[in-house]
Amino acid sequence: MNILVINCGSSSLKYQLIDSDSEKVLAKGLAERIGIEGSVLTHTPAGKDKVVKEAPMEDHSVAVKLVIEALTDKENGVISSLSEIGAVGHRVVHGGEIFTKAVLIDDEVIKDIEELSSLAPLHNPANLIGIHACEKNMPGVPQVAVFDTAFHQTMPQKAYMYGIPYEYYRKYKIRRYGFHGTSHDYVSKRAAEILGKDRKDLKIIVCHLGNGASISAVKNGECVDTSMGLTPLEGLMMGTRSGDLDPAIIDFICEKEGKTVSEMNTILNKKSGVLGLSDNLSSDFRDLCDAADNGNELAAMTLDTYAYHVAKYIGAYAMAMQGVDVIAFTAGIGENSYGVRSRVAPYLKYFDTEVDDEKLKIRGEEMIVSNPGSKVTVMIVPTDEELSIARQTLELVK
Repeated sequence: MNILVINCGSSSLKYQLIDSDSEKVLAKGLAERIGIEGSVLTHTPAGKDKVVKEAPMEDHSVAVKLVIEALTDKENGVISSLSEIGAVGHRVVHGGEIFTKAVLIDDEVIKDIEELSSLAPLHNPANLIGIHACEKNMPGVPQVAVFDTAFHQTMPQKAYMYGIPYEYYRKYKIRRYGFHGTSHDYVSKRAAEILGKDRKDLKIIVCHLGNGASISAVKNGECVDTSMGLTPLEGLMMGTRSGDLDPAIIDFICEKEGKTVSEMNTILNKKSGVLGLSDNLSSDFRDLCDAADNGNELAAMTLDTYAYHVAKYIGAYAMAMQGVDVIAFTAGIGENSYGVRSRVAPYLKYFDTEVDDEKLKIRGEEMIVSNPGSKVTVMIVPTDEELSIARQTLELVK
């Protein structure tokens, strides 16, 4: 069965068509600037050059129609007709406490996703747009929602509650939800597979380090804690997000700078993190690593601070699980950045674990980087969220 995986943003739509039997990507692409002048579709069939098509896309329904046309195109398509798509898997950011796993989409599910939009106002409405667009263009094709938050719903109450008046949880469900769940699920499973073990027999810490970053503690196959919270702003310092900080800082800066809470929210989400700490040098870790290598002390300090925060979470989660068997690095930085991984590695000596510096330089490949005899296995495991979504979709429709 061919499964179309959709990741819909407010003005974009990413897709992959995956053969669920071979788990190969048949084609992938991106529709950009939807509803904006200059919209364009970039379509890449497996084994062929990408095809760029500039075409008006007044809404996501038009974008989905163009995606289907690209997939079925005689010259650059990979299927002969729409009937060869057996199901569509949609990434949905927030499932709240309602959704603990992927679900077939029906009217009730759509209603629940709409109601959860207050927890993810920038994402859930966009995800719904993609769902409606696919329903319009692909009537009768099963649609599945796969939630970023679902994997983390196994966290115990002691891990997800905040120290604020309980009435806010009762009224508004303010708690830690966590994100990147599809990645944490996939990587923890894959790490166990590489080691030839059952995930249920391991304590795994997954470090999903990208422009957005989160760390999870996976004990015996279930997530017991994760670094992101009610929103993706909590946790690690990221590309442009502040991560953890004293909440009183918000009031302090608002007073001193005459900022509104809304303006501070923008600063903390879009102007902070390594971008802000490096004095606006860059939010791209490659730039920061190059600058640090060339003697830029502020870039080096920013990277050292980032690595220290990663190490603190690893240490905390090892304590929470009463041990750790595997530490897996994934996502753009986790898979590729020697500059970041090499700064985290010295902290792992606390676990009687040594990392091979040459193996640590590997980019984007599955690799055990800890030395034989180390008490903790340290790995690089490239994530594949689209494949995970396809697998969960297949499980529901087969």
